Amino acid sequence: MLFSCSTQYCKRSYSLRYHVLDAILYVVKTGTQWRMLPGEFARWRAAHYYFRRWREEGRILCILSITSRSVRRRTGRHGEPSALIIDCQSVPSTRVGGISSFDAFKKVNGRKRHIAARAQGLLWGLVVHAAGDHETQWALQLLAPVASRLDRVETVFADQAYQGLEETFDKKLDWTLEVVESDDDESGFSVDPKRWIAERTYGWFGGWRRLDREYERRTDSSETMVRFAMLRIALNRLD
Repeated sequence: MLFSCSTQYCKRSYSLRYHVLDAILYVVKTGTQWRMLPGEFARWRAAHYYFRRWREEGRILCILSITSRSVRRRTGRHGEPSALIIDCQSVPSTRVGGISSFDAFKKVNGRKRHIAARAQGLLWGLVVHAAGDHETQWALQLLAPVASRLDRVETVFADQAYQGLEETFDKKLDWTLEVVESDDDESGFSVDPKRWIAERTYGWFGGWRRLDREYERRTDSSETMVRFAMLRIALNRLD
């Protein structure tokens, strides 16, 4: 079972599904502090314990991967995508500490959420790093774990920030990197082919208050918060 327990933890008066998982989703959705969880959920120490435990075990990553495959199959697609779109979102950090730096291009002091998504906007890869780091520094760290889980991927679409990585992608991943250029010659916002999919996913993040800024000291906690939000979005597609 995805939310099973060992014998040591089986004697509890609350449900992992309705009291713990929903408590974590409540934190991500509302942005509330752990200590301010309403009484209908598990005690905040228990909810935070399982958040940390599932983060270390990679359990939410596993569940999100399974759910995303189910969403694709429900729409008549293969469970795994054959292409991915990668992009970065710079997010300001709070004073909580942890890894952070200044993104001179976006004028943001904080971190970057580096994602790999597909047509439905679901998350297949994620890494959070300092905002001042260039996309090319983290592209392989983002995609190498994805390559170990997905067998059908052949192409990765990205913006011009990733130019120069074509040979690296071919050698290291055996994937083709296609740099997408804007169709609009005018300055300002434009809807770029393929890349709008990643932008839509970032737009979904805006509906989760805990994701408005970087509140977590650890980057793996930031990644886990994002995955919980995407898990709820994916589960909604299966209702």
